Amino acid sequence: MNRWRRVPVDVWFEPIVILVIGIGYLLWYRSTSFTPTEQAALGWTTLRTTIGEHIRLTVVATVIVVVVAIPLGIALTRPALKRLEPLAVNIANIGQAAPAVGLLVLFTFWLGTGFRTAIVGLVVYAILPILQNTIIGLRQVDQRTIEAARGIGFSAVRTLVQVELPLAVPVILNGVRTALVILVGTATLSTFIGATSLGTLITTGVTLFLPKLLISGAVLVGLLALTIDWLGRLVELAATPRGIS
Repeated sequence: MNRWRRVPVDVWFEPIVILVIGIGYLLWYRSTSFTPTEQAALGWTTLRTTIGEHIRLTVVATVIVVVVAIPLGIALTRPALKRLEPLAVNIANIGQAAPAVGLLVLFTFWLGTGFRTAIVGLVVYAILPILQNTIIGLRQVDQRTIEAARGIGFSAVRTLVQVELPLAVPVILNGVRTALVILVGTATLSTFIGATSLGTLITTGVTLFLPKLLISGAVLVGLLALTIDWLGRLVELAATPRGIS
Protein backbone atom coordinates (compact mmCIF):
# COMPACT_ATOMS: atom_id res chain seq x y z
CA MET A 1 0.00 0.00 0.00
CA ASN A 2 2.84 2.40 0.86
CA ARG A 3 4.35 1.87 -2.57
CA TRP A 4 1.16 3.00 -4.30
CA ARG A 5 0.93 6.06 -2.07
CA ARG A 6 4.24 7.20 -3.53
CA VAL A 7 3.10 6.78 -7.13
CA PRO A 8 4.17 9.81 -9.24
CA VAL A 9 1.32 12.07 -10.30
CA ASP A 10 1.96 11.42 -14.01
CA VAL A 11 1.24 7.70 -13.56
CA TRP A 12 -2.33 8.60 -12.60
CA PHE A 13 -2.60 11.54 -15.00
CA GLU A 14 -1.43 9.70 -18.12
CA PRO A 15 -4.40 7.27 -18.37
CA ILE A 16 -6.76 10.25 -18.06
CA VAL A 17 -5.04 11.87 -21.05
CA ILE A 18 -5.27 8.57 -22.96
CA LEU A 19 -8.99 8.26 -22.20
CA VAL A 20 -9.74 11.85 -23.17
CA ILE A 21 -7.88 11.57 -26.48
CA GLY A 22 -9.28 8.10 -27.18
CA ILE A 23 -12.89 9.08 -26.48
CA GLY A 24 -12.45 12.28 -28.46
CA TYR A 25 -11.11 10.36 -31.46
CA LEU A 26 -13.87 7.75 -31.21
CA LEU A 27 -16.58 10.43 -31.14
CA TRP A 28 -14.97 12.18 -34.13
CA TYR A 29 -14.65 8.84 -35.98
CA ARG A 30 -18.32 7.96 -35.47
CA SER A 31 -19.61 11.39 -36.46
CA THR A 32 -17.42 12.03 -39.52
CA SER A 33 -18.26 11.08 -43.08
CA PHE A 34 -15.43 9.54 -45.10
CA THR A 35 -14.68 9.35 -48.80
CA PRO A 36 -14.49 5.84 -50.33
CA THR A 37 -10.68 5.93 -50.10
CA GLU A 38 -10.79 7.00 -46.45
CA GLN A 39 -13.45 4.41 -45.67
CA ALA A 40 -11.32 1.68 -47.25
CA ALA A 41 -8.41 2.57 -44.93
CA LEU A 42 -10.42 3.45 -41.83
CA GLY A 43 -13.07 0.73 -41.95
CA TRP A 44 -12.80 -1.28 -38.74
CA THR A 45 -11.69 -4.51 -40.42
CA THR A 46 -8.83 -2.80 -42.25
CA LEU A 47 -7.97 -0.51 -39.34
CA ARG A 48 -7.83 -3.43 -36.91
CA THR A 49 -5.38 -5.21 -39.21
CA THR A 50 -3.25 -2.08 -39.55
CA ILE A 51 -3.11 -1.52 -35.78
CA GLY A 52 -2.37 -5.21 -35.24
CA GLU A 53 0.53 -5.13 -37.71
CA HIS A 54 1.94 -2.02 -36.06
CA ILE A 55 1.78 -3.69 -32.64
CA ARG A 56 3.32 -6.87 -34.06
CA LEU A 57 6.24 -4.90 -35.50
CA THR A 58 6.78 -3.18 -32.15
CA VAL A 59 6.49 -6.31 -29.99
CA VAL A 60 8.69 -8.55 -32.17
CA ALA A 61 11.40 -5.89 -32.41
CA THR A 62 11.24 -5.26 -28.65
CA VAL A 63 11.54 -8.97 -27.79
CA ILE A 64 14.59 -9.32 -30.04
CA VAL A 65 16.20 -6.18 -28.60
CA VAL A 66 15.60 -7.36 -25.03
CA VAL A 67 17.01 -10.83 -25.77
CA VAL A 68 20.13 -9.28 -27.33
CA ALA A 69 20.73 -6.12 -25.29
CA ILE A 70 20.18 -7.29 -21.70
CA PRO A 71 22.52 -10.34 -21.84
CA LEU A 72 25.06 -8.22 -23.74
CA GLY A 73 24.80 -5.47 -21.13
CA ILE A 74 25.30 -8.01 -18.34
CA ALA A 75 28.32 -9.52 -20.09
CA LEU A 76 29.91 -6.09 -20.58
CA THR A 77 29.76 -5.39 -16.83
CA ARG A 78 31.72 -8.55 -16.01
CA PRO A 79 35.47 -8.08 -15.47
CA ALA A 80 36.47 -10.25 -18.47
CA LEU A 81 34.58 -8.09 -21.00
CA LYS A 82 34.53 -4.72 -19.23
CA ARG A 83 37.16 -3.27 -21.58
CA LEU A 84 34.82 -3.85 -24.56
CA GLU A 85 32.00 -1.75 -23.09
CA PRO A 86 32.93 1.57 -24.82
CA LEU A 87 33.24 -0.17 -28.20
CA ALA A 88 29.86 -1.94 -27.87
CA VAL A 89 28.06 1.21 -26.71
CA ASN A 90 29.58 3.28 -29.53
CA ILE A 91 28.48 0.69 -32.11
CA ALA A 92 24.96 0.70 -30.66
CA ASN A 93 25.03 4.49 -30.71
CA ILE A 94 25.64 4.47 -34.47
CA GLY A 95 22.26 2.80 -34.97
CA GLN A 96 20.56 5.39 -32.76
CA ALA A 97 22.33 8.33 -34.39
CA ALA A 98 21.56 7.30 -37.96
CA PRO A 99 18.33 8.68 -39.50
CA ALA A 100 15.65 6.02 -39.06
CA VAL A 101 14.36 6.25 -42.63
CA GLY A 102 17.88 6.05 -44.03
CA LEU A 103 18.63 3.03 -41.86
CA LEU A 104 15.51 1.19 -43.01
CA VAL A 105 16.13 1.99 -46.66
CA LEU A 106 19.76 0.89 -46.34
CA PHE A 107 18.68 -2.54 -45.10
CA THR A 108 16.41 -2.98 -48.12
CA PHE A 109 19.53 -3.31 -50.30
CA TRP A 110 20.55 -6.29 -48.18
CA LEU A 111 17.26 -7.92 -47.18
CA GLY A 112 14.70 -6.52 -49.60
CA THR A 113 11.45 -4.95 -48.47
CA GLY A 114 8.81 -6.12 -46.01
CA PHE A 115 8.32 -7.15 -42.40
CA ARG A 116 11.71 -8.83 -41.84
CA THR A 117 13.67 -5.82 -43.05
CA ALA A 118 11.59 -3.49 -40.88
CA ILE A 119 12.32 -5.66 -37.82
CA VAL A 120 16.09 -5.62 -38.44
CA GLY A 121 16.09 -1.85 -38.87
CA LEU A 122 13.99 -1.30 -35.73
CA VAL A 123 16.21 -3.60 -33.64
CA VAL A 124 19.35 -1.74 -34.68
CA TYR A 125 17.67 1.60 -34.00
CA ALA A 126 16.36 0.70 -30.52
CA ILE A 127 19.13 -1.39 -28.99
CA LEU A 128 21.00 1.51 -27.35
CA PRO A 129 18.52 2.48 -24.56
CA ILE A 130 18.23 -1.06 -23.20
CA LEU A 131 21.95 -1.84 -23.53
CA GLN A 132 22.96 1.43 -21.89
CA ASN A 133 20.43 1.15 -19.07
CA THR A 134 21.42 -2.44 -18.34
CA ILE A 135 25.04 -1.37 -17.96
CA ILE A 136 24.15 1.70 -15.89
CA GLY A 137 21.75 -0.24 -13.68
CA LEU A 138 24.33 -2.90 -12.85
CA ARG A 139 27.08 -0.31 -12.37
CA GLN A 140 24.93 1.53 -9.81
CA VAL A 141 24.63 -1.46 -7.50
CA ASP A 142 26.60 -0.72 -4.34
CA GLN A 143 29.89 -2.62 -4.44
CA ARG A 144 29.62 -3.24 -0.69
CA THR A 145 26.36 -5.11 -1.27
CA ILE A 146 28.05 -7.31 -3.86
CA GLU A 147 31.01 -7.96 -1.56
CA ALA A 148 28.65 -8.82 1.30
CA ALA A 149 26.87 -11.38 -0.88
CA ARG A 150 30.17 -12.93 -1.94
CA GLY A 151 31.28 -12.89 1.70
CA ILE A 152 28.39 -15.11 2.79
CA GLY A 153 29.22 -17.67 0.14
CA PHE A 154 27.24 -16.58 -2.94
CA SER A 155 28.83 -17.52 -6.25
CA ALA A 156 29.31 -14.86 -8.92
CA VAL A 157 26.27 -16.13 -10.83
CA ARG A 158 24.08 -16.27 -7.71
CA THR A 159 25.16 -12.76 -6.74
CA LEU A 160 24.24 -11.52 -10.20
CA VAL A 161 20.83 -13.21 -10.22
CA GLN A 162 19.77 -12.61 -6.61
CA VAL A 163 21.47 -9.31 -5.78
CA GLU A 164 22.62 -7.26 -8.77
CA LEU A 165 19.79 -7.82 -11.24
CA PRO A 166 16.92 -7.20 -8.76
CA LEU A 167 18.53 -3.89 -7.77
CA ALA A 168 19.14 -2.96 -11.42
CA VAL A 169 15.66 -3.93 -12.63
CA PRO A 170 14.08 -0.44 -12.33
CA VAL A 171 16.80 1.13 -14.49
CA ILE A 172 16.68 -1.74 -17.01
CA LEU A 173 12.90 -1.51 -17.28
CA ASN A 174 13.18 2.22 -17.85
CA GLY A 175 15.37 1.43 -20.85
CA VAL A 176 12.86 -1.12 -22.12
CA ARG A 177 10.04 1.42 -21.80
CA THR A 178 12.09 4.03 -23.65
CA ALA A 179 12.88 1.56 -26.42
CA LEU A 180 9.20 0.58 -26.74
CA VAL A 181 8.11 4.20 -27.15
CA ILE A 182 10.88 4.77 -29.71
CA LEU A 183 9.80 1.67 -31.61
CA VAL A 184 6.13 2.66 -31.69
CA GLY A 185 7.03 5.94 -33.36
CA THR A 186 9.74 4.56 -35.63
CA ALA A 187 7.56 1.65 -36.80
CA THR A 188 5.45 4.16 -38.72
CA LEU A 189 8.39 4.59 -41.10
CA SER A 190 8.27 0.91 -42.07
CA THR A 191 5.59 1.80 -44.60
CA PHE A 192 8.38 3.19 -46.82
CA ILE A 193 9.85 -0.30 -47.19
CA GLY A 194 6.62 -2.19 -47.75
CA ALA A 195 5.67 -3.21 -44.19
CA THR A 196 2.13 -2.46 -43.02
CA SER A 197 1.83 -0.10 -40.07
CA LEU A 198 -0.06 2.98 -38.94
CA GLY A 199 2.45 4.91 -41.01
CA THR A 200 0.47 3.69 -44.02
CA LEU A 201 -2.39 5.97 -42.97
CA ILE A 202 -0.05 8.92 -42.53
CA THR A 203 1.77 8.52 -45.84
CA THR A 204 -1.48 7.89 -47.74
CA GLY A 205 -3.00 10.96 -46.11
CA VAL A 206 -0.04 13.10 -47.14
CA THR A 207 0.26 11.67 -50.65
CA LEU A 208 -3.44 11.93 -51.52
CA PHE A 209 -4.08 15.03 -49.40
CA LEU A 210 -6.59 13.25 -47.14
CA PRO A 211 -6.30 15.00 -43.76
CA LYS A 212 -8.63 12.54 -42.04
CA LEU A 213 -6.25 9.66 -42.76
CA LEU A 214 -3.29 11.73 -41.61
CA ILE A 215 -5.04 12.74 -38.38
CA SER A 216 -6.17 9.17 -37.69
CA GLY A 217 -2.68 7.76 -38.16
CA ALA A 218 -1.07 10.41 -35.98
CA VAL A 219 -3.66 10.10 -33.19
CA LEU A 220 -3.55 6.31 -33.12
CA VAL A 221 0.26 6.24 -33.00
CA GLY A 222 0.18 8.81 -30.20
CA LEU A 223 -2.40 6.80 -28.24
CA LEU A 224 -0.40 3.61 -28.68
CA ALA A 225 2.83 5.30 -27.51
CA LEU A 226 1.11 6.86 -24.48
CA THR A 227 -0.51 3.55 -23.53
CA ILE A 228 2.76 1.64 -23.76
CA ASP A 229 4.57 4.34 -21.80
CA TRP A 230 1.93 4.18 -19.05
CA LEU A 231 1.96 0.37 -18.86
CA GLY A 232 5.75 0.48 -18.72
CA ARG A 233 5.62 2.88 -15.79
CA LEU A 234 3.27 0.52 -13.94
CA VAL A 235 5.62 -2.42 -14.53
CA GLU A 236 8.59 -0.35 -13.32
CA LEU A 237 6.69 0.61 -10.20
CA ALA A 238 5.68 -2.97 -9.46
CA ALA A 239 9.18 -4.32 -10.07
CA THR A 240 11.03 -1.73 -8.02
CA PRO A 241 12.28 -3.24 -4.72
CA ARG A 242 10.53 -1.66 -1.75
CA GLY A 243 13.73 -0.23 -0.33
CA ILE A 244 14.46 1.89 -3.41
CA SER A 245 10.95 2.76 -4.64
